[in-house]
Amino acid sequence: MKAVVYEKPFSVAVRDVDDPQIQHPNDVLVRVTSSAICGSDLHMYEGRTAAEAGIVFGHENLGIVEEVGSGVTSLSAGDRVVMPFNVACGFCKNCLAGKTGFCLTVNPGFAGGAYGYVAMGPYKGGQAELLRVPFADFNCLKLPPGEEFETDFVLLADIFPTGYHGCELAKVSPGESVAVFGAGPVGLMAAYSALLRGASKVFCVDRVPERLAKAAEIGAVPIDFTKDDPTEQIKEQTRGEGTDKGVDAVGYQAQAHDASHEEPAVVLNTLVETVRPTGMLGIPGLYVPSDPGGPDEHAKHGQLLVSIGKMFEKGQQMGTGQCNVKQYNRQLRDLIISGRAKPSFVVSHELPLDQAPQAYEKFDQRIEGYTKVVLHPGHALAA
Repeated sequence: MKAVVYEKPFSVAVRDVDDPQIQHPNDVLVRVTSSAICGSDLHMYEGRTAAEAGIVFGHENLGIVEEVGSGVTSLSAGDRVVMPFNVACGFCKNCLAGKTGFCLTVNPGFAGGAYGYVAMGPYKGGQAELLRVPFADFNCLKLPPGEEFETDFVLLADIFPTGYHGCELAKVSPGESVAVFGAGPVGLMAAYSALLRGASKVFCVDRVPERLAKAAEIGAVPIDFTKDDPTEQIKEQTRGEGTDKGVDAVGYQAQAHDASHEEPAVVLNTLVETVRPTGMLGIPGLYVPSDPGGPDEHAKHGQLLVSIGKMFEKGQQMGTGQCNVKQYNRQLRDLIISGRAKPSFVVSHELPLDQAPQAYEKFDQRIEGYTKVVLHPGHALAA
């Protein structure tokens, strides 16, 4: 089959790789119809992880069940399904508690597994024609048949639930004000989710014009952090108080306010300043224990200088960790079906699989309006 394979920093290629096979009675094989490129993929693409050549990328996957293991009871060939990026067993202590992002079974020695991601287990990604899904009864979410809502539903694999998770970590409630740092796909989904949850005012902080324009389109207040201190810009619009809640949708590759260099803790520290005393911070943005490209020795080992004293003084609380997609994906699916939510507004490009190398390059450079790319394996190759 064709698949997007990591070669070296800033280089992926579409290669022929072995087709996946049923390995366990609980497996299914899915013919992938949509697989999105995630900002997390860019961390590997840029060489900012321990990823080695040969990884098949892709953890945001949707498709049609093609083959069913003998132990699978709730799925049949022909079912349309979307899979959480979390690979989870459904029966370990964490899964039973709903913490499926931290499954203790699927990746021995580590809490959590995922498709196509370094250190997250042996699971090949879905930027490919076929995908093996383990523990399929638990991991597959059924969708209505057909092609309707395709680019909405594929976002249920990761970014829509992850944005919602940021709001859940911050406990965003109706009537509150929220500052979301980052207007990339997850940041836009966090802002959108805050509005769905009834926030009265949502600020979206970024520096890329296309992203800020998308934020304005959904009713958020765009804040360009290169124009002036973002905390001051937000406090001017909140009677000097700051916001009730804050969400970090950036993570460890954050840019300094003048955008001249990386400053890994700048978003965390700016949120501490921006959110009012006793407010809450949700941190779905990715932070890693090892960053080969970190700007200093501490950052290379995931150790950041965070204003814990100011946070303590303000009595703030913080929630962190990757999203437990299954906590949210059914409800968010039904919001899409009912017409209450249309997360595909973030999708800027839909491309055949063979255009993945160019898509990665342009998405990484934030050029030509590339805000979110959905690849469609199986579509005709571009001329």
